[in-house]
Amino acid sequence: MPDLASKPEPVVDSSPVRLTAGLPETVLPAEPASLRRALEAAAAQPPERRRHAVADVVRTDPASLEAWALLGALARDDVEAYACYRVGYHRGLDALRAAGWKGSGTVRWAHVVNRGFLRCLDGLRSAAGSIGEQAEEERCAVFLRQLDPTWQPDRTGAPA
Repeated sequence: MPDLASKPEPVVDSSPVRLTAGLPETVLPAEPASLRRALEAAAAQPPERRRHAVADVVRTDPASLEAWALLGALARDDVEAYACYRVGYHRGLDALRAAGWKGSGTVRWAHVVNRGFLRCLDGLRSAAGSIGEQAEEERCAVFLRQLDPTWQPDRTGAPA
């Protein structure tokens, strides 16, 4: 019979567990300079024209996460905001996947190019709470903290 007392201790690896082969941190590509200029011009419009001007930018480039985030911030009501942020969130997931994200790793606010997506996700969190979707509000809050552990809520960035 083997001597069980002489078995070696198992080696314990204390390194973080990676469940996917994704990037440890994802940084989205910058939106084109012409689009950024168009969005800045739209955001500078008088309040009564601003939402329409931002919607025109969305029509020009519906993949712009910054444009969806700003349109959500300028929405006329909670339901419209929810819809805009949800579209931006899903467009952002597509952009993250195209950038190599595989469902894990950080997407930090510190990288300016990630802010459109994070604004959409935070806007979706807030709008979900406003329309009574508390479970979705909490899922979004958890996701934000997973993507950026230093996350601070309500960074939607709507101009005054």
